[in-house]
Amino acid sequence: MEVELGRLRLKNPVLVASGCFGYGREYATFFDLSLLGGITVKAVTRHPWPGNPPPRLAETPGGLLNSIGLENPGVEAFVEKELPWLRQFDTAIIVNVAGKSEEEYVEVSRILSEVGGVEAIELNLSCPNVAGAGLAFGADPQTAYRLVRRVREATSSFLVAKLSPQVADLEGVARAVEEAGAEAISAVNTFPGLAIDADRTRPVLSTVFGGLSGPAIKPLALGAVWRIKGAVRCPVIGMGGVSSGRDAAEFILAGASAVAVGTALFVDPLAPVRVLRELQEFMEARGWESVSGMVGKAREAVGGGGRAH
Repeated sequence: MEVELGRLRLKNPVLVASGCFGYGREYATFFDLSLLGGITVKAVTRHPWPGNPPPRLAETPGGLLNSIGLENPGVEAFVEKELPWLRQFDTAIIVNVAGKSEEEYVEVSRILSEVGGVEAIELNLSCPNVAGAGLAFGADPQTAYRLVRRVREATSSFLVAKLSPQVADLEGVARAVEEAGAEAISAVNTFPGLAIDADRTRPVLSTVFGGLSGPAIKPLALGAVWRIKGAVRCPVIGMGGVSSGRDAAEFILAGASAVAVGTALFVDPLAPVRVLRELQEFMEARGWESVSGMVGKAREAVGGGGRAH
């Protein structure tokens, strides 16, 4: 089950998605976090962020709308309180980094690179819930290139760029971040959506719009992974509605080298462990000897990765 994302080696391809796992403490009461291929912790910024006011979660048919707003205690508190605890587990620690300026991304990434114990940095270029952050830096190829390049010049850490599906030129942004120094791409973040409380005649979320995740977006996320893999050579981490081993297999067959479980955690705290087990069973039943042998196999059916729109 071991996979290699360039120079980042994972014991298996099942990760947890940023924003859904916190810093792991709650889930560690349910299973040994060392079973995971990696843990992507919730976003970290230079200084503490309060997040958006409640209500900021809304369940929908087949999914979840969130507008958390990147609430976090800041990088210094993370390094002091959370990272030492995470280091006890035999799994890759990936830290999602966000900010409202290029300088903030660079500074947080530099701090994380210097403390040790962080296997990779995931640059959040896609959060739709904070004005002037996340998606503001990944909306077009030039902006995304400039930010990733600045971080690349400031750190030797393994860099992952997390992209939004809501951009005019997804393939262009993917090529830009790869050229700038991203060694892997996470795809995808949430899709913007809205929930209305018909009884109270008002939007459910305090911010009106939120990010939709869960099974409802899986076909869209698969499409994004397919498109991105057709545009770049670097590994892709697929996410968006992964809740079973078959889901994981579909993302891998589309071109992902690893997958991340997110919203499913709110339904089943053991979801990542179950997904890993089911993926193993899927592979054994079909005679697949390695995950790497599955990556992108579905693309061969259309001549090596044809595009459809």
